[in-house]
Amino acid sequence: MTRRALLWWGIGAILAAMALGASLTAAGPDLPSALDVGWNDLMVSIRSPLLIDLADVMNHLGGGWVATLLIPLVIIAALLIARRWKAAVFVAVTLLASVAAIQLLKQLYGRARPEDMLVTSDFGSFPSGHTANAATLAMLAALLFPRLWVVLIAIFWTLAMAFSRTALSVHWLTDTIGGMLVGAGAALVVGGLMLEWVRQPRNRQESL
Repeated sequence: MTRRALLWWGIGAILAAMALGASLTAAGPDLPSALDVGWNDLMVSIRSPLLIDLADVMNHLGGGWVATLLIPLVIIAALLIARRWKAAVFVAVTLLASVAAIQLLKQLYGRARPEDMLVTSDFGSFPSGHTANAATLAMLAALLFPRLWVVLIAIFWTLAMAFSRTALSVHWLTDTIGGMLVGAGAALVVGGLMLEWVRQPRNRQESL
């Protein structure tokens, strides 16, 4: 994908998320859509101890200090050990941009979470921060390691995280859709700005 294509797809994804958030909160931050209510009722009906336990594991992996510090530091350290310092910078900038975008939209829309959520969380239901973080990591993996198996694992990870958020009723379905759009969009925008630089050979011999 060209630099311009990355930028346009990324900007388009973020604008789509903003439009979705505006439409969902136009009538008020405490009024979920019929789709959201129906999906939440479905999640409640299929809950089992095993499903809740799995979703709780995803909750810890996708948020808190594990997602904001441990996983990013491990990824950046691994890239530095592999002598891919430009990729490490790209990952760091992208993750920071994603977090900033998510928090900005949470404050902008102030959407209320489902009342029957099973775990505590921070302010703002839209967009889902856990899902956005998963989508950002997934898109980073696809951009840095464009292999089919990497893309398939990245898609599975993002969808599993989104499902787990609704299984715990900590987010509405549309929150996770918004999270995927923002997370992937942030990675695409930063990729459009930095990926060409990241892929430049480290020295003249590598370009021969």
